[in-house]
Amino acid sequence: MSDAALEVVEFLLTARVYNDDRELDENDLPPRYRQVFWPDATADRDRPGSDDGPPVGIERPLTPTIETARRATGVENPWSAISGLMFTDRDEFTGKLELTQPDMAEEWFLKRGDERVLHNPVLARAFEGEVDGADYEAARDANRPVQADRAWIDGLLAEYFADEDEEEMLDLVDIRAPEEIETTLDDLVLTADQESEIQKIVKAIEHRDYLAQIGLREIGKLLFVGPPGTGKTSTARALAYDLDLPFVEVKLSMITSQYLGETAKNVEKVFEVAKRLSPCILFMDEFDFVAKTRASDEHAAIKRAVNTLLKSIDNISLIQDDVLLIGATNHPDQLDAAAWRRFDEIVNFPKPDRGMRSDILRLITRPMDISDFDPDELAEATEGLTGSDLRMVLREAVLDALTEGRTELTQDDFLDAIEDFEERDHLKDMDMIEGDHDALVAGGDISGGASADGGHSHDH
Repeated sequence: MSDAALEVVEFLLTARVYNDDRELDENDLPPRYRQVFWPDATADRDRPGSDDGPPVGIERPLTPTIETARRATGVENPWSAISGLMFTDRDEFTGKLELTQPDMAEEWFLKRGDERVLHNPVLARAFEGEVDGADYEAARDANRPVQADRAWIDGLLAEYFADEDEEEMLDLVDIRAPEEIETTLDDLVLTADQESEIQKIVKAIEHRDYLAQIGLREIGKLLFVGPPGTGKTSTARALAYDLDLPFVEVKLSMITSQYLGETAKNVEKVFEVAKRLSPCILFMDEFDFVAKTRASDEHAAIKRAVNTLLKSIDNISLIQDDVLLIGATNHPDQLDAAAWRRFDEIVNFPKPDRGMRSDILRLITRPMDISDFDPDELAEATEGLTGSDLRMVLREAVLDALTEGRTELTQDDFLDAIEDFEERDHLKDMDMIEGDHDALVAGGDISGGASADGGHSHDH
């Protein structure tokens, strides 16, 4: 029997068991199933009593249809996959799918897909005594929590920002669900110090209750410092992905430059959003903007916003609020003591050394076909380049090869691309060029994807 049939039958069995066992909740459903049963966020906002709590969740009974089965399993023709089975049926008018003989369906499934039970909390609970290794608690712990789902986040935001004026605040923050982040910590090349600091914060998140019990509450505020392109943002996003946490990103220069006169209120709103979405990561980029503003003659409203920001940082906690705060700056020299003391850990993101650059090149070229590839030679030729720079070199080499009708690259393609990159980099610094120098380097910030900004890979 095909994998497609197993996929669809698992979906139907999960819905049936979930409907019958009222002790199960949304965190027991696999995320790919949850997403097809969430109510529409805007409809949820209009429900009676919507101001009384979080967005309404998934309501029973779950009704599998051809469409929900297609979206949940990725099987293009769900009914075709299971129509030959004796225990299935469909309603031609509504598209509803059902198991006409549940016991036969269970027996059929367990003979062919018992390993699937181990990763599905609903089925692990139902068949814990029948399938070797089935452990409901373990399956639930490994399941991504509902608070990290895009649908949950959208529902919460729709409710909290129901007022049309408040909706403008969402333009100031970029909120990503974990499944929308393409970079994992395994995709990154990190230094030993970076890995150590990340491991510390992972352990702190895992043992929040213990830390609260012993009174250690001043923890969970990190400052990432280093030049542009060294992986600060990528690492923060990857941490959100690996910990299954929503990622709330804000650029401080934006939040204190729009809606002048309400900037302090905007700052408070950002922190309120993070607390509403907790547990989550709140990432504040361009943190040096705080120090520059405090030392300048900026508008009084902006100065009030910065003071509000510093107070808000003082009043948010990983232990009490389940919010991990990460600040990032390209200019640590511009931070004053008031800014520094807000953070309990400083994580350095230096430009990669030769060995790091070689590791980065190995990582980002994995999917590619390259003849005579020598990353050590390329690392020697790219002194001073960041991980982001190396990705731009890679992009240039690929595009040049494509213009010649090739998808296989050579070592010379990379060496030529390095030379071209260095020439353009010199152009940026020429005094005769006016205007936006950064516009000369196509692409700008290319964070995202399989990032490789920093030190030593987990795979090395």
